[in-house]
Amino acid sequence: MREIKCPHCGKAFTIDEASYADILNQVRTKEFNDEVHEKLEQSKAQHKSELALMEQQTKSSFDQQLFQKEKEVADLKGIINGNKQEKELAISQVESTMKEKIAEQDQKIAALLEQIKSAENEKKFEVFQASAEKEKEIAALQVKMTLQEKEKALEKNAIKEKYEIELKQKEETIAFYKDFKAKQSTKMIGESLEQHCEIEFNRLRMTAFKNAEFGKDNDAKTGSKGDYIYREFDEQGTEIISIMFEMKNEGDETATKKKNEHFFKELDKDRKEKKCEYAILVSMLEAENELYNNGIVDVSYEYEKMYVIRPQFFIPMITLLRNAALNSLAYKQEIALMREQNIDITNFEEDLNLFKTAFAKNYDLASRKFNTAIDEIDKTIIHLQKTKEALLSSENNLRLANNKAEDLTVKKLVRKNPTMKEKFEALD
Repeated sequence: MREIKCPHCGKAFTIDEASYADILNQVRTKEFNDEVHEKLEQSKAQHKSELALMEQQTKSSFDQQLFQKEKEVADLKGIINGNKQEKELAISQVESTMKEKIAEQDQKIAALLEQIKSAENEKKFEVFQASAEKEKEIAALQVKMTLQEKEKALEKNAIKEKYEIELKQKEETIAFYKDFKAKQSTKMIGESLEQHCEIEFNRLRMTAFKNAEFGKDNDAKTGSKGDYIYREFDEQGTEIISIMFEMKNEGDETATKKKNEHFFKELDKDRKEKKCEYAILVSMLEAENELYNNGIVDVSYEYEKMYVIRPQFFIPMITLLRNAALNSLAYKQEIALMREQNIDITNFEEDLNLFKTAFAKNYDLASRKFNTAIDEIDKTIIHLQKTKEALLSSENNLRLANNKAEDLTVKKLVRKNPTMKEKFEALD
């Protein structure tokens, strides 16, 4: 964009490169016409000066020759003082010579005047030719500007349609989820979380969890039960890992908001009664709590081997604990074998405890990596939200730009240029 300042009112306004180039061509055209006119005037003045100088030189030469002839006549008069006929003859010869000189000078003056007239005609033709070329250039630029305006209009319409389609899709998605959320009861919300976890597990069961059991806890003999139990065994039937799962969800419209910690005690009780090694609460409660939103939360400071996760960490958490348990599987198999043979396994249990300590350290490091990954995901979500806001605001900016482009005309830009104003009036 270019900035132009009005020389009269001092107001500055900006125009695009094409309009600026058009105005610059117009100013250059005027300057060219002024320059041609000025050079024509200079040429006329120079020819007049040369003509006056030539006339002055001719007159001076003529006066000098006349003086010389008069002197000669005087001499002749003295010589032919007594002879009148010879005197008249000499005078006639002198007059004839002077007439010839005067006629010769008149021819020279006429030739110079003809040269001046020819030069003026050539200058006028050059000015006319240059003006015609400029008119053609202006017409070509106007056609080019019209095509550019049409292209810009088509481009703006295409961008606007694209943004409108994207915005409509986002609005439809938001409306779908709002409707889905409004239709769900508290029980349906809880069941949807259980179904989500079950579907995620079944999707990977045949590839990643061939020897695993995952199903609902239907044993209520002790008075309570969890939601799901995960158990995995090796080929000899030795248990690799067991996890008690509890799924908790809550709608925004629920009157009584519960916290995750309200379910820790009952979950720990279910874990011990069903002889599971780990207890995991998959929770959507406390949606605004950054502690639970940052990743896997270890609450073993209060309840042994208990963790709280969001649904997106359901499979990664099983994989993490399972891989750690596989590393200790050799120890478990040896312990089982030794127990069958009534062998003292005190030393092996100590090794196992050392391994568990090392595993806890590795798990802590892995948990930190999970937290870092969640932070990056949150940053990406914020960036996408800003992008969405920018897309929504771009339509208004496009509308303002379109209004400015429609309001801008070549005649408005050159309305204070007398030369271009006359040309446009001539076109009209």
